[in-house]
Amino acid sequence: MGPRRAMMDGMTKSAGSRRHLASSPFTADPVPVIEQYAVGDHVSHDAHGVGRVIDVESAAVSVDFGAQTVRVTSPYAKMTKL
Repeated sequence: MGPRRAMMDGMTKSAGSRRHLASSPFTADPVPVIEQYAVGDHVSHDAHGVGRVIDVESAAVSVDFGAQTVRVTSPYAKMTKL
């Protein structure tokens, strides 16, 4: 691998872990809001369809989708409350 290739590899890293400086003219990324679920809530999941929350843990919920029960972990990106 040549020096140019090594330089290009270093330039393609993601800026996802950078912190926002107070003096920056750009606004900080908003903090994502993680939905809170309770037992009995009706939910819709992108892959599993409509179901009902049957158990709540600190970082996951168990949802009964009729044909199967699935444990969905936080941040619940593919699931919404109905």
